[in-house]
Amino acid sequence: MSELHAETVPFVRGTMLPQASPPAAERGLYRWLRTNLFSGPLNTVLTIVALFVLWWLFQHFYPWIRHSVWNASSMAECRAIFAERWGEGAAGGCFGVIRERWNQFLFGFYPPSEYWRPTSAFCLLFLALAPVLFTESRQMRWIVVAVASVGAFALSMLSGAPAPELVCIAVGVVVWIAVIEYAPRAALVLTLVFPFLAVWLLWGGSIWGPATILGGAVIGVVVWRLLARFGILAVVGGLAAAALWWWFLSGDAAADLQRMLPLSLPRMESRSFGGFLLAITIGVAAITMSLPLGVILALARQSDLPIVKAFAVIFIEFIRGVPLITLLFVASLLLNYFLPPGTNFDIILRVIIMVTLFASAYMAEVIRGGLASLPRGQYEAAGALGLNYWKMQRLIILPQALKVSIPGIVGTFIGVFKDTTLVTFVGLFDPLKQLADTIRATFEWKGAYWEPYIFSGFIFFILCFGMSRYSMHLEQRLKRDHR
Repeated sequence: MSELHAETVPFVRGTMLPQASPPAAERGLYRWLRTNLFSGPLNTVLTIVALFVLWWLFQHFYPWIRHSVWNASSMAECRAIFAERWGEGAAGGCFGVIRERWNQFLFGFYPPSEYWRPTSAFCLLFLALAPVLFTESRQMRWIVVAVASVGAFALSMLSGAPAPELVCIAVGVVVWIAVIEYAPRAALVLTLVFPFLAVWLLWGGSIWGPATILGGAVIGVVVWRLLARFGILAVVGGLAAAALWWWFLSGDAAADLQRMLPLSLPRMESRSFGGFLLAITIGVAAITMSLPLGVILALARQSDLPIVKAFAVIFIEFIRGVPLITLLFVASLLLNYFLPPGTNFDIILRVIIMVTLFASAYMAEVIRGGLASLPRGQYEAAGALGLNYWKMQRLIILPQALKVSIPGIVGTFIGVFKDTTLVTFVGLFDPLKQLADTIRATFEWKGAYWEPYIFSGFIFFILCFGMSRYSMHLEQRLKRDHR
């Protein structure tokens, strides 16, 4: 047949043509512009309008940015510099307020001699996250660990940490790195211990207070493991054992341990917190606790037990139907009416609880969407393997649902972190409103309006952009069905 075909065609080339470059219209900048910006009449008009708007914004704001002054001790000095350099009536950004008051924007009213405590807690946070978020890439994990460990020691030293504390930080960081590298499962235990360490570093006091609270959690886990064959009774027994320890024994145990081995830091009141220290503390705590609580609520809403499902539906719909500011007012004003007289319930703790409940309701709906996206065959296959409910959820259902829900989960995290600025309405000094107003209330910086917002917005952007980029990396890492 090939011979017959060869006879029907007038000419068959015996050699391949040499490779040639694509036409000029199909490569380079010209092709990118034609494809993305000028692909049709409507896109051409929109591109021209957008360029005009960008040019107008540039002309309007560039002189203000170009005339910025960073080295000034007051607004009057900034105005004098403007007049001296660019003539009378010139205006610009007086970023000297950032140079002079950066510590208040970052640490609020925390004592300068204790800056090393929140700084080291923030750096150690990345050591705690390394075994959880950076398990696949050893190179990335080591980069995160190296930056966190060097930052914890160097920034603590620059912040004026005493020599004994510096030695403890250095030894602790070295031991933590060794555990991450050579005992990954033990590193997860250190990750669970980190919240108690962070509370002690930030609020101070005796170390045995957080330690005995952690001890109650350990007691609850031990009781649960001992009673594991009894099903739900094991969970109830573990919770009861932990509650009894916390209610009756933890306070006396902490006092006795403090007398035997006094280890404490100067205690800090919640009114000392402010700026990004307050925003990060509330945001990280709410994000960390809202994810597991959201998973439980999502599973409860899909439960076959009517009481469990009804409770989950009522909680989720009520929380989602109420503004966060309402919950914050409840935490600030109304909650004290339901507590025994003389109870000292920290305001930041109350805010963290309410923000966590608010975020968990939205998180539950995001995860429920991931659960609903899975085909029914996944549940049936897990049942055919003989797995019970919790093993089915842990090994088959939740890994797939959480992977699908990553964009929604991270979007909720970013929203929670930005919503921490609402704490200004309950008397806490957030970095945007309350703290900026406090700085502008001084005579030196009266009139510095936009500069604090630009600086705070830049920090918020860096933190939220980092979360967004990590979520994109996580999606690519878990996209196994397209490999």
